[in-house]
Amino acid sequence: MNREYHHWFSPRLGRDMEFLVFGHAGAKVLIFPTRDGRFYEYENLRIVDSLSSKIAAGQLQLYCLDSIDHETFYCFWNQPNHRIQRHIQFEDYVLNEIIPFMQAKNPHPDIIVHGCSLGAYHATNIAFRHPHLFSRLVAFSGRFDLTLEIEHFKNLFDGYYDEDIYFHTPTHFLPNLNCERQLDAIRQMDITLVIGKQDPFLQNNHQLSHILNQKGVRHALYEWEGRAHQGHYWRRMAPLYI
Repeated sequence: MNREYHHWFSPRLGRDMEFLVFGHAGAKVLIFPTRDGRFYEYENLRIVDSLSSKIAAGQLQLYCLDSIDHETFYCFWNQPNHRIQRHIQFEDYVLNEIIPFMQAKNPHPDIIVHGCSLGAYHATNIAFRHPHLFSRLVAFSGRFDLTLEIEHFKNLFDGYYDEDIYFHTPTHFLPNLNCERQLDAIRQMDITLVIGKQDPFLQNNHQLSHILNQKGVRHALYEWEGRAHQGHYWRRMAPLYI
């Protein structure tokens, strides 16, 4: 299996960023790691191994990104408005550095955007904000509203709220989205949500599914037994849904 390590200094983030590429051809898969996960997390969790037959056959090419969550949502020493601004810079990096690299490297027309846990938030948020870029969204164990307080999970903005947070919270901005061009692009995507029946964000997944139904967006929502919120489950999910 082809494996490549890449890194460069990102002018948008003002720091070095690293990522891994697996595979030589096929649909490009943009993968966001879990909270504070590194670019090698997907490989360490052996999810790459679970997709190895599709990768070797030239069906998929994975692009495993690094995380800066400790500089954004989980940077609790920083003011909440600065946290969301840093996240916006991260999105800018993905849109204007990573995706052009992917397009130049692989001419396949499809980009699948994917993530587990907080990575599922990143994947879902960027997919619904920029749906013209993606053909599929696959979100495992996702939390789509970072202002929710459930179990030990806190509001990641400490009660602060502004327009930037609104437009980076899928379950907030989607109900009011009336741009037919953007909605049509979302409706063209193949969307798969997977969540454990005991996952604390099960209801949040149901909420997103309800919003998508109201907007006429076809999608699939699969519920797995238990919490299903760890690598053991994600390894089994990946070959089924990606």
